[in-house]
Amino acid sequence: MTKTAEGQIDAMRGQPFILVTGGCRSGKSRYAQKLVEFLRPGGLYLATAEAFDREMQKRIDKHRQERGKNWFALEPGIKNLPSLAGRVGGLDVNGRGLLFDCLTLWCSGMMESGLDEASILTALDGLLDSLSRLPCPVVMVTNELGSGLVPESSLARTFRDLAGAANQKAAARADIVVLMVCGIPVAIKGKLPTDMLHS
Repeated sequence: MTKTAEGQIDAMRGQPFILVTGGCRSGKSRYAQKLVEFLRPGGLYLATAEAFDREMQKRIDKHRQERGKNWFALEPGIKNLPSLAGRVGGLDVNGRGLLFDCLTLWCSGMMESGLDEASILTALDGLLDSLSRLPCPVVMVTNELGSGLVPESSLARTFRDLAGAANQKAAARADIVVLMVCGIPVAIKGKLPTDMLHS
């Protein structure tokens, strides 16, 4: 590793919150995992999804295999998402980095809990506060939903609007924001280390 890259890593240690966004299958989770592994020898994987069908279970199993033995998974379940801010605040990271995957499914789970948009965004402020206080790099994954067609149903439009507002809140708090395009990371806020300019 070059001295320049080492200096960029040191700078990132002082800017621990990174948001990775992009479209479906753009390489977000894979790249976010690489970022955490680049900054720390191991990671905590905070999952916001649950396996409700066989396809989702296969996706979860694949992510587990890709992470390997240096990762510890935290899977609170959808019913515990409203209290996640408090749980995150009490985490013992033990020198690891944290990968939060993903904000979009967190929003979906909060809607399923019966909360309205205002309440969810207030809860997000608390969650972001808790994440910002952790003594480690935090990489959060989210989905960019606003680039497609306008959804037909009112519920889908409500969810799209919520996800967009949540993304804006997270991006405003992040030190670095990365947009994944066809598997290629593009820093749209802050700078990435030279060694992390490719997926």
